[in-house]
Amino acid sequence: MRVGTGTVWRGLLPALVLGGALTGCSGAEEEGTGPAARASATAAPGAHGKATAASGGAIGAPGSACELPVTFEVAEDWKAEAVGSGAAGGAADGGPNDPSISEEVADTLLRQGPVTAVCEIDAKPAGNIGFLRVWAGEPADTDARAVLEAFVTAEGDTSRERYRPFRTARVSGVEVEYVFTSRLLDETKKERALAVTTAEGPVVLHLGGLDTEEHEQMLPAYELAKRTLRTSA
Repeated sequence: MRVGTGTVWRGLLPALVLGGALTGCSGAEEEGTGPAARASATAAPGAHGKATAASGGAIGAPGSACELPVTFEVAEDWKAEAVGSGAAGGAADGGPNDPSISEEVADTLLRQGPVTAVCEIDAKPAGNIGFLRVWAGEPADTDARAVLEAFVTAEGDTSRERYRPFRTARVSGVEVEYVFTSRLLDETKKERALAVTTAEGPVVLHLGGLDTEEHEQMLPAYELAKRTLRTSA
C-alpha cells in the first residue's frame, strides 16, 4: 500500500519533539503567556464572524521571505522561510528544513501529490507549534478541487474530508477541512487546506499543527492568509 509523503513527515514528529523541538515554548505555562493567551490577544473579528490575526506583513512578492505565485499577509510574529533541499532552519513538527533530516528524506518530504513545498511560516515565535505551509505545482489543465483532492489523498490516513468553494475580494478556490490519523501516535488531529490556480500553476496553503488544540489556536493566522490571498500577476 502506498504511504503518502505527509505520513512520512508526521512519522518523524515524536523523535523531533523528544530531541528538543518544544524548547521554544518553555515559558508557555506562565499565566497569560501560553499559546491560548497569545492567540486570543492577536485575534480580531474577520469576515463572517471568523477571527483573523494581526498582520505582520506580506510575503510572496519578489524580495520577500518567499517568492510565490501568490501573495498574502502573515500573522504577527510568525516567521516565513523558503523551503528547499538545502534550506537552513528547524521545524517543530518535522518539516523539510529541520537540520536533523537528511537531504534525501527532505527531498521526499517536499512533494505531496501534484505540488511541492516552497515556503513554510513557523508559528513557534508567536507561541504555537505548527506551520502554515505553501505548496506549488506546474501549470496544468487541472482545477483547484482536483489539486486539493490529490494533495489530501497523498497525505494518507485522512478522513472526514469536507470540501467547499470559497471566494474573497481577489481570488476564488476550494477549501477542505479533514482529520489526519497518526498510526505512530495512535491519535487524530484536525487539518485544513485551500487551493487556487494561477498562471504559474496551482498553489496550496496547508495548516496542520502539533494537535487539534494547536491547530484551532492557529486558525486566525490561516484566515488572515486566506482573506488577503491574491495572485502575484
